Amino acid sequence: MSKFGMYAKFTAKPGQRDALAAILLESAAAAEAVDECELYIINISDTEPDILWVTEVWSSPEDHAASLTLEDTQAAIRRAMPLIAGVESTKIKPVGGKGLLFS
Repeated sequence: MSKFGMYAKFTAKPGQRDALAAILLESAAAAEAVDECELYIINISDTEPDILWVTEVWSSPEDHAASLTLEDTQAAIRRAMPLIAGVESTKIKPVGGKGLLFS
């Protein structure tokens, strides 16, 4: 089974980047307990004050989809939505590199 990854670019409403980052960091902490979530990194832009990037790697596309149905995930999404002006995402297929285990 191949891994599943995603880059998501969040545009926060003006002045809401840090509040959105806090919610995403809570989700990252919760993902520590999910074996199928192999990487969940929150990044902020040095040049765009309302932009955050999330880098995710999951064991499979199905594992990622299943994570979106969890009550904790749904609750975080509900809290984050009022802070978000837009989201763009790109699905990726990790093929190797430092930090990920491939079998």
